[in-house]
Amino acid sequence: MDLNYSPEEQAFRAEVREFLDTDLPVELADRVRLGKPIEKSGHDEWHAILNARGWLAPNWPREFGGCEWNAVQRHIFEEECCRAHAPRIVPFGLSMLGPVLQKFGSKAQQQHYLPRIMSGEDWWCQGYSEPGAGSDLASLKTRAVREGDHYVVNGQKTWTTLGQYANWIFCLVRTDPDAKQQEGISFLLIDMDTPGIEVRPIILLDGTHEVNEVWFTDVKVPIENLVGEENKGWTYAKYLLTHERTNIAGVGFSRAGLEAVRRMARAETANGRPLLENPHFAARMAKVEIDLMAMSTTNLRIISMAASGQAPGVESSMLKVKGTIIRQEINDLARRAVGPYAMPFASEAIEGDNDPIGPDYAGPVAAQYFNNRKLSIFGGSNEIQRGIIAKVKMGG
Repeated sequence: MDLNYSPEEQAFRAEVREFLDTDLPVELADRVRLGKPIEKSGHDEWHAILNARGWLAPNWPREFGGCEWNAVQRHIFEEECCRAHAPRIVPFGLSMLGPVLQKFGSKAQQQHYLPRIMSGEDWWCQGYSEPGAGSDLASLKTRAVREGDHYVVNGQKTWTTLGQYANWIFCLVRTDPDAKQQEGISFLLIDMDTPGIEVRPIILLDGTHEVNEVWFTDVKVPIENLVGEENKGWTYAKYLLTHERTNIAGVGFSRAGLEAVRRMARAETANGRPLLENPHFAARMAKVEIDLMAMSTTNLRIISMAASGQAPGVESSMLKVKGTIIRQEINDLARRAVGPYAMPFASEAIEGDNDPIGPDYAGPVAAQYFNNRKLSIFGGSNEIQRGIIAKVKMGG
């Protein structure tokens, strides 16, 4: 297994780096670098720039307008985007729903929805989690009852990321309450403008409105919005989750975050000495850097497997657990590096015309720390992933 980049891959990295240096708006990169939230207009701008270059959908086949990049190219692109502080590509339409429609959707669904995802005309959100149905997703209770040429949907979804911007939501709903949990679920596409839908904000610990509750009261959904077969939605959900967990280890994000901490720790403290000279802090930095190097090597092994046509197995769960632990440790080191400037305060203190408190990079540190506590939960909690690892590797 060769973990070195080929000349062609190195040339691709140079091409991506040149594109980002030239086409990534400085204002967007600065907001990402300083940890400030990206509004919908900023996401739309970056979406349009990537689409114009033909680089918006790295994992889509060319027949649907994608790049059809291999696993190594996608890894390089992610690394370079993190290095340049590019906004993340909002995944719900491109990385989650798109692959499901390409594999299981009807020809009419593919022809209608896929171009609108690429153009940015449709903004999608995910209707999976419910109160009491998160990691145990199969216990969801949102009902969809067939009545003639439509379904009537009633229930609640929660933790719906960026749902306040979305005009469409893909939902798991229970269509057969008498079947076994996984066998009575269907996959519906629902227009967010349909009467009976209410979006309620959830304000997070970092003071931001990132997630929402979505309530459905007698919402009518045309039967042609059913993806695949009725009561087969669990199959499509599992397929989608494999794409949600792609790159969930976040190697590129961790490298960018570690470099940011290193810059912070080089600044002089109250005693006139950089924090990097503190033996305890330096040891923590060294440990997380070693862990990141080891995880990066494992990540490259899995990418090499994927490039040769092998399907990664339990290694994805291992990367998910280790990757989230590393990113959360980096967040904690950042708080330590900026000291009292990382104390939590209202988001208004780092937005608008308010003067920043301390260095410009210090303001968002607490917000990032609190927001990234979610990393060990979404995409399948770390506890669930450890159970998978134990079952596969140790026969638990």
